[in-house]
Amino acid sequence: MRISLLVKGLVAVVLAAFALFFALPMVWLVLASTKSPAGLVRDNPLAPGSLGTLLDNWRHLMDFQDGAVATWMGNSVLYAALAVVLTLLVSVPAGYALALMSFAGRRLLLIITLVVMLMPATALVLPIFLELSYVGLVNTTASVVLPMSFFPFGVYLTYIYFSTSVPASLLDSARLDGCGETATFARVALPLAKPVVALVGFFSFTQNWNNFFLPYVMLPNSDHYPMQVGLTQMLAATPTFNPVVGAAAEVQPPELVLATLLSITPVLLVFLFSQRFLVAGLTAGATKG
Repeated sequence: MRISLLVKGLVAVVLAAFALFFALPMVWLVLASTKSPAGLVRDNPLAPGSLGTLLDNWRHLMDFQDGAVATWMGNSVLYAALAVVLTLLVSVPAGYALALMSFAGRRLLLIITLVVMLMPATALVLPIFLELSYVGLVNTTASVVLPMSFFPFGVYLTYIYFSTSVPASLLDSARLDGCGETATFARVALPLAKPVVALVGFFSFTQNWNNFFLPYVMLPNSDHYPMQVGLTQMLAATPTFNPVVGAAAEVQPPELVLATLLSITPVLLVFLFSQRFLVAGLTAGATKG
């Protein structure tokens, strides 16, 4: 009994240590955004600032390069949303076809999907840039959205789901009732696939939102930058990280911290929404199954 309590206590201490290790940086970020540049250096790291200072930092952030931050956030939402829509339109039917249909080259396509999935995304940026440059799409929305929509992991995820969670007898019954393959997929398989659709959408959105290297290469024009690339411009305009710009730079460290918090907020909101949706989708799928 004592050994069991000792083990539980040790586990609790380790978990608490890990929680503090990951939580403290986030707490520091939130508190740092409420401080002035001098207060950020002088005050206790975990001491809060003031609401007035936070509002001043927000106002200065929104004034950076005549509202560039709002433009970057809008670009990020546009790129990520369009890429998610295209990803779902391609990945879910492709996973269904690979899992539940027989056609020539099916096994080869599955192998290619697995191989491409294992390749680092950064290794594909240069050939994609040369390809899009050849057709004149560089520095356009399509040069970011189309490569982001290429999501082999989503295809493999839906393939696994349809292979293991959708009864083949249910689809056969639909076909016997006169449904073609398109109707069987849309009316029977797709409603049961809500959990994996939400999961693919979440993973795709998170990857697209945090993508830096692809838009950095494809978009030489600052007006088209997403937020992740725009943060590098703000970093270069912060004297703490780039002394060349001088003390009168447009961006101060608290404003950069606030921009960082702003850049991760949409992902946190989507995550919270996806959690509820996934639970509802899993329950509905179990009921229908």
